[in-house]
Amino acid sequence: QVQLVESGGGLVQTGGSLRLSCAASGSIFSFNTMGWYRQAPGKQRDLVATITRGGDTLLANSVKGRFTVSKDSAKNTMYLQMNSLKPEDTAVYYCNAVRQSLSYWGQGTQVTVSS
Repeated sequence: QVQLVESGGGLVQTGGSLRLSCAASGSIFSFNTMGWYRQAPGKQRDLVATITRGGDTLLANSVKGRFTVSKDSAKNTMYLQMNSLKPEDTAVYYCNAVRQSLSYWGQGTQVTVSS
């Protein structure tokens, strides 16, 4: 059973930075794609960023130029570096991994950006 554990969330002021981590219970090389999603209260869960096994990345337009997604296969961990944070980035951030059409989710980590 795949387990994904997010960490690194917290409270930060507008313009600040946070780095989220997603630690997998096994080798992340087995995943076709990993990604970050976020869900604000009363809203749907939206894609933030993805990274493929080969390292290709995709970022939502709302975070381009501010967020970076990366991974460290040796540590079985994916990261989301978030800079220039805005109040509208406030949400629960979820880690996702896809392997052979199966999708796995972490429990989420709260990010709150104060104005």
